[in-house]
Amino acid sequence: MSRLSIGSQAKRADAAVIFAALGDETRLRIVGRLCAEGPLSIMRLTTGAKVSRQAITKHLHALEEAGLARASRAGRESVWELRGKRLANVQRYLDQISRDWDAALGRLRAFVEDEG
Repeated sequence: MSRLSIGSQAKRADAAVIFAALGDETRLRIVGRLCAEGPLSIMRLTTGAKVSRQAITKHLHALEEAGLARASRAGRESVWELRGKRLANVQRYLDQISRDWDAALGRLRAFVEDEG
């Protein structure tokens, strides 16, 4: 059985923070927009949203605390962007889970076929 590369308790706790941040529908929608459109101001992120500017700001700060987004100043606006390295870490973790799942299914298939 393969071991997740995110085996230490500290790495698991870090992953839990990331997945908790991504587990909120509004934050996930914000991440999707930032992925598709690149860096955006809070004003642009609020356009078309069914939540207030204050709510968007709160969600952006939650993403920032999880290390998934960061803000920079562009004049009077804060422009938010995703942190690619942090998202790449999430992708590696999910890829490892997928490989472990495939391996477990392969073992189950072999067991069932051997018994049959």
